[in-house]
Amino acid sequence: MKQVLWIGLILLMAINTTGQVRHVDSLVHVLDTQELSPKKQLELYEKISKSYSGFDLEKCIEYANKGLRLAEKKKNEKFISIFNRYLGVAYYGKSSLDTSYIHLEKALTWAIGAKDQTLQMPAYGTLGNWSRLKQDYQGALNYYMKALSLHNVPINATHASILNNVAIIHRILNNTDRAIHYFENALEVAEQFNLDGLKMEIVYGLGTTFADKADYIKAEEYFRKTLETSRRINSKSYEIISLNSLATCFSINKDFDNALIYAQDGLNAAEALGNPRHILGAYGTLADIYREMGDFKECEEMALKAWAMDSTSVEEASYTAFTLTLSNIYLGQKERAEHFLNKYYEIMKTGNEKSLHNSLADMEVKYETQKKEIRIASLEKERQLYIWLGIIGVLLAVALGIILWQKIKNTRKEKQLIATRSVLDGEMKERARLAQDLHDRLSGNLSAVKIGLSDNKESLQSIHDKLDSCIEEIRRAAHNLMPISLQFGLKTALEDFAAQFPNVHFHFFGEERHIEKRKAFVMYCCASELVNNSLRHSGAKNINMQLVQSDKYVSLTVQDDGSGFDEKAATKGIGLKNIYDRIASCDGKIDIAASPGKGTEITIELKTGDT
Repeated sequence: MKQVLWIGLILLMAINTTGQVRHVDSLVHVLDTQELSPKKQLELYEKISKSYSGFDLEKCIEYANKGLRLAEKKKNEKFISIFNRYLGVAYYGKSSLDTSYIHLEKALTWAIGAKDQTLQMPAYGTLGNWSRLKQDYQGALNYYMKALSLHNVPINATHASILNNVAIIHRILNNTDRAIHYFENALEVAEQFNLDGLKMEIVYGLGTTFADKADYIKAEEYFRKTLETSRRINSKSYEIISLNSLATCFSINKDFDNALIYAQDGLNAAEALGNPRHILGAYGTLADIYREMGDFKECEEMALKAWAMDSTSVEEASYTAFTLTLSNIYLGQKERAEHFLNKYYEIMKTGNEKSLHNSLADMEVKYETQKKEIRIASLEKERQLYIWLGIIGVLLAVALGIILWQKIKNTRKEKQLIATRSVLDGEMKERARLAQDLHDRLSGNLSAVKIGLSDNKESLQSIHDKLDSCIEEIRRAAHNLMPISLQFGLKTALEDFAAQFPNVHFHFFGEERHIEKRKAFVMYCCASELVNNSLRHSGAKNINMQLVQSDKYVSLTVQDDGSGFDEKAATKGIGLKNIYDRIASCDGKIDIAASPGKGTEITIELKTGDT
């Protein structure tokens, strides 16, 4: 029983599932006559290749190659994988097994490179089919299980097809319980997506598996379902093998009348379809029934018809030679029996040699495959290494950036600290100068008043004048230490300061706002320093002092028409250095525009607000 059903399964694998011709003329016409974007062209090439794969392998290869060239030009990894897969399937159909494998492997490699598991699943699946048809069942299972382990792919029709293929392999390996398990899982998915053709194939697989278990009642039930579906969807191939399988079940149960009826229906359907392999299978089924009936003459007649169609293949011809040997033994035709026994031996010997050759070739393919898989794994590890190195590099860059930022921040604070110290040093010098002034000028005047009072030689008016001079010196010293007018704002203090000099003109713009005392004092000191520098060193006739105030900034500009100076030497003078230090201590900015003989303009800007 298993031999007959196995032959039926081989026939199915040889004829390309649906066997229906698809109308692709309109698609080709659109491709040839319309201006299309590269993406649309690739999509059309895919549809045309898929259509031709069912009935015209040459056309399938032609359009898949055109699509592949365009995909490679556009560096589209998805379509490179797809067209390689179609080429692999087409070349297998043409028995170009090495070329087929190369394209199927490329399809998988590009799918992995694209990180697209929806492409990886059919790529693994077609490689599994290739291995299965090469009878490398372990390799096929490995590919199928890799396809099923892709967790990011939603359950779809491909899952059902792969589960069905896994079940077929377990049946071939006599793992009938595992085969039934996978057939049932495949049927559940196929029903979910209403895949009539695939459901029919799965149900037939369940029938053959229960027949292997000698449960012919269950087997007959599934074969009847397959026959019913095949007629409903007009699948002549499955109708023929279902009829033959039912005939075999009846024959085993000794119901030879029904067995002959179904077998003859199967032969009629095969001859109507005109497919030689189906006709061959139908003759084999009839030969088996007649052998079970003990009608060896009819058995030999049916077997000879099968032998006339195929006398070389290991699968069909060897079984036919065995049947002819057996029938001739029972017919007493020893020479004919010996003849077919020798034929059986020759076929099996040739098959074993071919099998050995294929095994060696498969071993070589497996070796190359393992090398490539190791290379792919190595590249993946290398990619992971680069990713981690990149992450570490980014973290190091961030850490370095933080360190540099902190260093810059610390440097800025250090500069401000140095500037503040410089300001303090400057103020100490200023205090020392004022102390010296008080000592030299005020002390001398007070001593003169004291002597005058002791001697009674000077008039009261003279003493009075000297006391006024002392008071004026004290007022000037106090004013230099901290102008009283700063209590009323920077604008008022600068107005008061400018009023002391007939050629200093003060201007104010903006809205007067509160300024933090330290910054107001710094601005006042800078104004005093700049005006005094102009008066002492530039010989200016006019000095303009301008204060501009906003809600964010306060700026002071001192401009004169004096002799000017060389900007490059601006930072060398003690006066300007003090100004730079004061401004730096408040994180302010200073801008100098000066040249010899053209006057000087210096602008200072500070941020306002309490800090």
